[in-house]
Formats: sequence, C-alpha cells, structure tokens
Amino acid sequence: MRNDLKKEYELRFLKVQDYRNAVWKILTHYFFQKYIPINSSILDVGCGWGEFINNISGQVKYGMDLNPDGCNRLNSDVIFLNHDCSEKWNIPDDSLDIVFTSNFFEHLPSKEHINKTILQARRCLKSEGKIICLGPNIRYLNGKYWDFWDHHIQLTELSLSEVLIMNDFVIEKCLPKFLPYTMAKERTPPLILVKSYLRIPFLWHFFGKQFLIIGKKLKLSYPCKQI
Repeated sequence: MRNDLKKEYELRFLKVQDYRNAVWKILTHYFFQKYIPINSSILDVGCGWGEFINNISGQVKYGMDLNPDGCNRLNSDVIFLNHDCSEKWNIPDDSLDIVFTSNFFEHLPSKEHINKTILQARRCLKSEGKIICLGPNIRYLNGKYWDFWDHHIQLTELSLSEVLIMNDFVIEKCLPKFLPYTMAKERTPPLILVKSYLRIPFLWHFFGKQFLIIGKKLKLSYPCKQI
C-alpha cells in the first residue's frame, strides 16, 4: 500500500513537481496565509510532497502522509508523521491552531475514515482552531473525477460541510467553486495567471472545480448535571 503510494505520486507529479511547488508558493502567500497566523501550529493531513506545508509560514508544522517518501520531500522545519489519518494521531489534545487538507478526503476508502479523521482533527485543535479543506467538487466534474485510480469518495461542499457540522464545527467559509481541478496532467499555465486568478473571484465561477471550506471548532459548554 505505502509503496503503491510512492509509485502513484511519481507517476502523477514527478514531471510537474517544480511547477506545482511554484503554484503553491503563490497560493500560500496570496491566499491561505491570511487565514493562518505565522505563530500557528499547523498540521497538513495528506501532505504529499509538502507543497503546502513547506511554503506556509507557521511556528510548528507537521505533515502527515502514508507515503514514506514524504519524509524526503519536507523541509527540515516540518515534522513528518508517517501515519494513518483515521487512527489516533500522535499529537496532544488541544494543541493545533490549523488542520489543513487538500485533495485528500476523496482518496480515503470510506466515509467512516473521513469521519474518524475529522474527529482526530477536532481532538487536536485548540478551542476555535480551524480546519481548512480543499477538494474536488463532484457536482462539477462528472466523469473526470474517475480519471484517478485511487478516488473513492464523492464529495460536494455541502456533504463535507454537513459532516463537519455533525462533529461540532461551525462553517466560516464555504465556496463551491474555488480552484481548477488538477495539476496532475502536466497543465502548466503561466504563473502570472495563477496570481491574477486569485485576485479575480469572478473567474472562480467559470473555472473553479474544487470547493474550499473553512470550519472552526466550537467551544462546547455543557449544562450542569442536575441531581
């Protein structure tokens, strides 16, 4: 399984690795960093080759992935966790400010695995910590979604928002259309166009195929036990 992941990553991303990293430098600098204070403790779930976690600024940074090759791709300031995300994370309760995941939930084998992963995120996030989820929106993809061997779960912005709410997150931002679908097919538009795209949300309606959801962990208060 883990060796298969290494082969899949190389097949899809090796030829466009440098370009993908350059795109994520733009995405983190011009978009995601404004939601993530630089003193944050951040976990990237399904970090892959580290395009997000290597480029985002934070005080403590973790990358989690089943692909053992991840440890060779992450910067020295990122702690690598070669771990099944649906099992208990080796991270203390209430210690993270941000849990981030991009194009990952659809690869999990079942909805129960997604639910367990979200439960771990909730456990490890501080009160009012945030989960940021980016992923393909099946509503706008049709058959293209199945071009990848390891896609299992079909999600929309509404279905993922619903499971987050069920696990005591409040949805702060929910965009059904944000980024185009994929950079795994050697599509490399000029980087200046990536910057322009982020600055013109009107374009997202036409080209966006991925949702963006930001949820905040609720601070729960329980009523006093009556005797």
